[in-house]
Amino acid sequence: MSVPETTVKPNKTELAARHVLSGKQKGLRSLLPFIGPAFIAAVAYIDPGNYATNIQSGSQFGYRLLWVVVLANLMAMLIQSMSAKLGIATGKSLPELCRERFPKWLSVFLWVFSEIAAMGTDLAEFLGATLGLYLLFHIPLLIGTIITGIATYVILMLDRFGFRPLEKFIGALVVLIGICYIAETILSKPNFRQVAYHSVVPWIGNGSAMLLAVGVIGATVMPHVVYLHSGLTQKRIVPKNDEEKRKINGFSIKEIIIAMSLAGLVNLAMMYMAASVFHGSGHTGIADITTAYKTLTPLLGSASAAVFLVSLLASGFSSSAVGTMAGQVIMQGFVGFTIPLWVRRVVTMAPTIVIVALHVDPTKTLVISQVVLSLVLPMPIIALIYFTRRRDIMGVLVNKRWTTVLASLTAVLIVMLNLLLIYQTFGGKLPFV
Repeated sequence: MSVPETTVKPNKTELAARHVLSGKQKGLRSLLPFIGPAFIAAVAYIDPGNYATNIQSGSQFGYRLLWVVVLANLMAMLIQSMSAKLGIATGKSLPELCRERFPKWLSVFLWVFSEIAAMGTDLAEFLGATLGLYLLFHIPLLIGTIITGIATYVILMLDRFGFRPLEKFIGALVVLIGICYIAETILSKPNFRQVAYHSVVPWIGNGSAMLLAVGVIGATVMPHVVYLHSGLTQKRIVPKNDEEKRKINGFSIKEIIIAMSLAGLVNLAMMYMAASVFHGSGHTGIADITTAYKTLTPLLGSASAAVFLVSLLASGFSSSAVGTMAGQVIMQGFVGFTIPLWVRRVVTMAPTIVIVALHVDPTKTLVISQVVLSLVLPMPIIALIYFTRRRDIMGVLVNKRWTTVLASLTAVLIVMLNLLLIYQTFGGKLPFV
């Protein structure tokens, strides 16, 4: 999956963008040609891995960890806006800049670990979609894995018609997930006073809550999507001068705020639904998707459980497609070549098929994949900060000082929390637990 390059003959989206940049189109409609990349990136923040973490947090601690979702979402907005800006300013993706600016040994090192991260991410997303097919349609897991692979391959084939159809389809799946959680909100009847209060007031009551908070933040910003966002913006609408760079980046920031806010609201809804339904009824031990589904059915009825699984399927299919896109951007950027889409899809499917065939516990597999992602995550964030703070690379879109400071603090926090999560995952005990 390569990032679409601008063709000689501009398409409708590019022509509409040119009208906006020239001042011929203003108002809310002026944002439309620039909407797409952030919605694709937002999929990574509502993938199946987020479901289990948010549901466990809500069932165990009620509304009290909602503030963690808000914090994680603000951090994601900052990181993704920097990645998108890098592509706009340089016309290159983050992996491409790493290959050009870093020593070859470091570039190869980053590529290998980034590929592992992309595959680890796709593994979790594949399992989520496969599990959704099993629970909703009783399709055996092995067959469900193959169906998921075919479905995501078909989604990615939309790229042959240009970048816009793929953006629209994935954006529609994101909106579908949002609609599902509007329905879940209506059915679960959360306490909105508690939702508002705990969304802004931090609370860490004990060691278990701390570790769950670490899990929510540590699993939010994904390394593959940090790479991908720069690839999505690098040649989508090519700026002709510095003024156009500023304008395109301004529209990009607005789109990121909209897309990431939607993803954040979905994550909040996941947690407060679990708080209202599971924690409120005494089911505080819900720690995985299957248990949540089986418990949700008698509490809210089969309709609510079905809506929950529809959102899971939309999440699994869309995030699996985005994971493959990210893998191609990573490979193309770091080593300069791509492989056929079907080959990458088969290679990505292989670990999931083996795991399902061997009857390995999906929950344990998800945990391992999160550990792998935690190990890799600091690399793209540190590289992103390094490049975006350099005026010789970014030009007029170089980071403001406060942006670099906030991004550095965010990177330090993410690294510390991920190390804490890894330490705890391998049996480490903390003094306050």
